[in-house]
Amino acid sequence: MITISLCMIVKNEEEVLARCLDTVKDLVDEINIVDTGSTDRTVEIAKQYTDRVFFFPWTGNFAEARNKSFEYATKEYILYLDADDVLLEEDQIKLQQLKKTLDPSVDSVSMYYNAGTDEFGNVTLRYRRNRLVKREKNFRWYGDVHQYLSVSGKIINADIAVTHKKIRHSVGRALGIYANKIARGDKFTPRDFFYYGNELRENGKYEQAIESYQNNLAMQEGWVEDKIYACIYMADCYRFLGDFANELTALFKSFEYGEPKAEAACRIGYHFQRKREYKKAVFWYELALTRKPDPDQWSFSYPAYYTWYPHLQLCVCYYHLGDFQKSYEHNEEARKYRPEDHNVLHNKQLLESKLGIEQTETANLS
Repeated sequence: MITISLCMIVKNEEEVLARCLDTVKDLVDEINIVDTGSTDRTVEIAKQYTDRVFFFPWTGNFAEARNKSFEYATKEYILYLDADDVLLEEDQIKLQQLKKTLDPSVDSVSMYYNAGTDEFGNVTLRYRRNRLVKREKNFRWYGDVHQYLSVSGKIINADIAVTHKKIRHSVGRALGIYANKIARGDKFTPRDFFYYGNELRENGKYEQAIESYQNNLAMQEGWVEDKIYACIYMADCYRFLGDFANELTALFKSFEYGEPKAEAACRIGYHFQRKREYKKAVFWYELALTRKPDPDQWSFSYPAYYTWYPHLQLCVCYYHLGDFQKSYEHNEEARKYRPEDHNVLHNKQLLESKLGIEQTETANLS
């Protein structure tokens, strides 16, 4: 059986740190916690789980802090988590089994990162990360913000997930780090432009976000998956700005970099649905349902666009096209994922009425 060092960086995480550690403390052989300047009870809580609590002054660079945390590891493999991450019970069982059976020649194990979930427990954003890495390889982190772990060698993909359960969003923190990079005159990589665009978009700075995405697309180098999502997110910015023509152009541009993703197809469907061009909308939503997310995909994946969302929108489109049976069938498919969604339940009541079951009709489909 392999041995595992848990390595974490923390700052003012008193609300979530115990929750995280409770889900992993019995799975690891060592817990190393590096505090970067907490002013709350974070350190006190950390010391209830380990005597290996260290201090590292915050330098404004996440990679430096993560690399420092890795230096304290003494076991064969390093597992890293953020304080607002947890391992759900099923994933704890899977990790325990992996620990017993992992071939020591493996250099890294990637795991899913379920970065968001909805109120019904559906994953809303998922991607892979190298999560368990061999200590002797001395893999390093890079990047001031949205840092990445540079890994090589024998890598396997596990079906274990780390689940993110954020309580609050640190609004503007990453933008501040990017502002410092710009002030220093740092040269931006395609990755920098992509993630800077994301931060600008999430903070409502849509024109600047579009510019940053365009800078990413203008560079020959860079990960093709980032370019696909740069197009999709750029389309979102245009939509928020009311520029629907450029929204559609940006979505179609994403096809230049690979096969249509459900995330793009659903947005195109909604573009036509807004215009009440329901047959065109149906084409794109049904195309989305033919797309299957790759379980080994490393880039962002939004499972809703492959499952309940196109079904729910097809329910609406077919309703307006007068095909109540198909509308009902798609609503039932959406209900499998969102059984208590009041919109889905209302659609069910309305459509059953249309199909001959006497009920009160208060239309919710628009």
